[in-house]
Formats: sequence, structure tokens, C-alpha cells
Amino acid sequence: MNAPLKLSYFAWVRERIGLPDEALTPPADVTNVAELIAWLSGRGEEYAYAFERPGVIRAAIDRKHVKHDAPIAGAREIAFFPPMTGG
Repeated sequence: MNAPLKLSYFAWVRERIGLPDEALTPPADVTNVAELIAWLSGRGEEYAYAFERPGVIRAAIDRKHVKHDAPIAGAREIAFFPPMTGG
């Protein structure tokens, strides 16, 4: 069994899910960020709403920005946030 993974949510992702962060243990067949997003989307209506457009969601593993094909093995924290706007 995998150790729980800290998931952090920011901006409207946080608002839609209703939590700033949580610790979850994804199934063993969830191996990258895209699969994690897909798995999270199936956890309930609020997750489905937060991740309804997965292509716009940005992710960071242990505070380093990554693409959706990045492996999650060994990660301690994965953060999800919407695209940043300039300013």
C-alpha cells in the first residue's frame, strides 16, 4: 500500500473542491499526474467540477512545476492550480 499523498488545491480549484488540502492514497494504477486528475474527478461532484477541463489545470510535484505525464511515484505533495494570469 502506498503512503498517503498530500494534495493541495489553489484558487478556483480549491473553491470548487471546498478544501485547501487533503491526504489521499491513490490506487496503485494511478502513476502520473493525468491519471491522478482522472481518479480525483471520479471522487465526487465537486472534484468533477474542479477538474472538468483537465488541460487547463497546472500541477506541481514537491513545489516543481510538471507536465501531466510526470510520474507521481515518490512525491510527497502535489499541488493543483488554474493557469496564472499576467500582471
